[in-house]
Amino acid sequence: MKSIITRLALTAALAATAGSTTALAAAGYSESASARWVSDVMASKGEPTANQLAPYGYPASSAPSRVVNLGSERASLNVTQLETVQINVGGKSITWTFDTLGRTPFPLSKVVPGADAITVYVARNPLYVGGGR
Repeated sequence: MKSIITRLALTAALAATAGSTTALAAAGYSESASARWVSDVMASKGEPTANQLAPYGYPASSAPSRVVNLGSERASLNVTQLETVQINVGGKSITWTFDTLGRTPFPLSKVVPGADAITVYVARNPLYVGGGR
């Protein structure tokens, strides 16, 4: 845990002075997630941003990690925190980043209107699980 905090502090310090975190690329590193984190920290001088307040995530402008086609026979959708997924359901398509604070299941209708019968289950992102080496 201490090494994760040290890495995050180092990343923030380098971003503030150099403006870039690409030099810290390593296994399991996600440049888009780190860049988003740095921009959120820098923007959080006052009020939280709309994305920070969104309990289920937000529409994504980046490419999805996978595409999920849901039909009436599918009753659930399993995602990981911070995963970006293109969801096709009921003739509608949306690319969504599941940036949730908690992992409580919720109806997909919170993201896609009319998808009440489908429950979204959010798993913890393994990149953000603490632990020693």
